[in-house]
Amino acid sequence: MNTVISTRGLQKRFGRTIALDGLDLTVDAGEIHGFLGPNGAGKSTTIRILLGLARASGGEATLFGSNPWTDAAGLHRRIGYVPGDVSVWPNLTGGEAIDLLSRLRGGVTDKADYESRKQRLIDVFQFDPRKKGRAYSKGNRQKVALIAAFATPADLYLLDEPTSGLDPLMEQVFNREIARVTAEGATVLLSSHILSEVEELCDRVTIIRAGRTVESGTMAELRHLTRTEIAFAAESVPMPFEEIEGSHDLLIDHGRVSFTVDSDRVASVLPELARLDVKGLTVSPPSLEELFLRHYGDELVTLGQAARS
Repeated sequence: MNTVISTRGLQKRFGRTIALDGLDLTVDAGEIHGFLGPNGAGKSTTIRILLGLARASGGEATLFGSNPWTDAAGLHRRIGYVPGDVSVWPNLTGGEAIDLLSRLRGGVTDKADYESRKQRLIDVFQFDPRKKGRAYSKGNRQKVALIAAFATPADLYLLDEPTSGLDPLMEQVFNREIARVTAEGATVLLSSHILSEVEELCDRVTIIRAGRTVESGTMAELRHLTRTEIAFAAESVPMPFEEIEGSHDLLIDHGRVSFTVDSDRVASVLPELARLDVKGLTVSPPSLEELFLRHYGDELVTLGQAARS
C-alpha cells in the first residue's frame, strides 16, 4: 500500500516550547486515519507542517513523497483542508467565499462539474450561500470550509477538528461525505476530540501525547491494550464466578454478573461460558475513549485534585 503521509522523528520548537518531540506518523493511501490528542498535544502543529505553513525544526515529513515546505504550491492542488476555527471574509457572501477558496486551491478544472458538486453540498449541508460572512454563526463558517474542500476532488483531506460547531445532523452529513470521498479513492487525516466520531469513521488511529506518538494501529490492534467487559444473568448459573480463568473486576449487581478479561483472552473465555449455558450474555469491547484515557487518565486525576484544592 502506498504511503501518503510520513513523518519520522518530527520536531517543532517555538523558542523554549517543544510542540513536537520526535513524532512518527504514517498514513496509507485510501484510509481514514484518526489523529487524537488533547489541546497542546501537537495535532494542529503537525498539520501546519504537512501543509507547508510551518517549517519543522528537526526530523522529516513527506506528502506523496514530497517535502511540504519546499513543494507546498504543487501539493496544495491535491489537498483539501478544513481547520477547526474558520474565519470568512465579512463582506463576501458564503457562496463567494466558497468560490474564492476553491479557485485559490487551483482544483476547479471543470466548471460545470464544480457547480454541480457545490450545489449538492449546499443542499445537504442546509447552507444559505447568499448571506454575508459577518452574519454567519460558527457552524455556518465551518460549512463554508467543508463545502469548499469537498466541492473540488482532492487526493488527500487534512481535517483539523472539522465538525466543530456543527449540530448532530450535520455531523452525520459530514460522515457521509467522508465515506463518499474515500470511496472515490481519497485519503483522510482526521484530527478530532470527538472519540465516537473517530471510532465510527477511522480505519486506523494514532494517539499522541506531548508531541510524541504513544499508540498507533487499527482499533482491533489497539483493543488488546485494555480489557473487554463480559456480562450475563446472575441467576442463570449457580457457580463461584470469581473462578472464571482470566477474569478481573468481578461485580454482581441487579441480577447481572460482569467482569473484564484481557481482550486477547476473550476467545478462551467464551467457550467456558457457553458450556455453562449462561443467559443474556453481552460482550463489550473497549471503546476508543478507554484507549485514549489509558494515556490521559492521569491528567484527569490531576485536574480533579486541582479543582478540589
